Amino acid sequence: MAHFQDSRCLYLYEAVVRGTIRAAAERLGIAPSAVSRQISLLEDELGTTLIERHRNGVVPTEAGRLMIDYIRQHAAHRYDTLAKIDALRGLQRGSVSIVCGEGFAEDMITGPVREFHREYPGISVALEIMGTTEIMRRVTEDEAEIGLVYYAPADPHIVSRRSARQPMFAIVGPDNPLRLASQTSLSELQGWPIALLKGVYGIRQIIEHAEREDRIRLRPTLTTNLISVLANFVANNQGVTLLPPFAVAGALREGLLHAVPIENSALQNAEVQLITRAGRQLSPAANRFLQYCMRGMAAFQGLD
Repeated sequence: MAHFQDSRCLYLYEAVVRGTIRAAAERLGIAPSAVSRQISLLEDELGTTLIERHRNGVVPTEAGRLMIDYIRQHAAHRYDTLAKIDALRGLQRGSVSIVCGEGFAEDMITGPVREFHREYPGISVALEIMGTTEIMRRVTEDEAEIGLVYYAPADPHIVSRRSARQPMFAIVGPDNPLRLASQTSLSELQGWPIALLKGVYGIRQIIEHAEREDRIRLRPTLTTNLISVLANFVANNQGVTLLPPFAVAGALREGLLHAVPIENSALQNAEVQLITRAGRQLSPAANRFLQYCMRGMAAFQGLD
């Protein structure tokens, strides 16, 4: 059985993640030749090629991908072990990393983050906002412990810890006549200027599913990567948008926006999911934070 030095794995990891030997060297603050040398020594120890060098950079071989998986799992295990040691001190210090879409941010801050910090002031929470594709990648590659997604694609490396049905509604402004309707449809919404999120978000992906179901093509007047932009577009009576109500809950409460149900099964059965990587043992702090999310977020209340 082959033996290798763990210290050399860092050079392989940085080269693959950064895409080039030179970028890895800059990240590590050493000469490119030193990075190449360490990777070559690791290949000699394992008796196999780990990367293929191309004009535009490096690409891992099948063996290289196995090593990258090993490195990520090793790092996650080390982090979780240190977190468990911290837990022996009564969750007095440590950190939790979460990734979620912008639509969850208000719900997350006013719910679990606030309550968790009241109980565990020594635990820091790292919350990053991004699209569904990046959320899934961060969780599967152990760059984040917990993910919160709307309409998550199926992935064997992901396990759903909690899900809840959260239908998508037509969101209209205070002067829009649709605000008085008990229900609307995609065909009716075609008659209005419409603003939508870009395609990397689960919200846009489920809208495309709904379009196929109704054999309708919505042609947005505005596309953006920010829900706040959609909300401002609608609040200023420039048109309509499609969102789950929890994503604009504050504006709905204040009467700045109105939510109208849409007659479409894909939109009515959309779900939010709280996800982690399959097989990963979360730190005690992350496990505790999961519980706060499950019971303290509006996104998981009432419709599951």
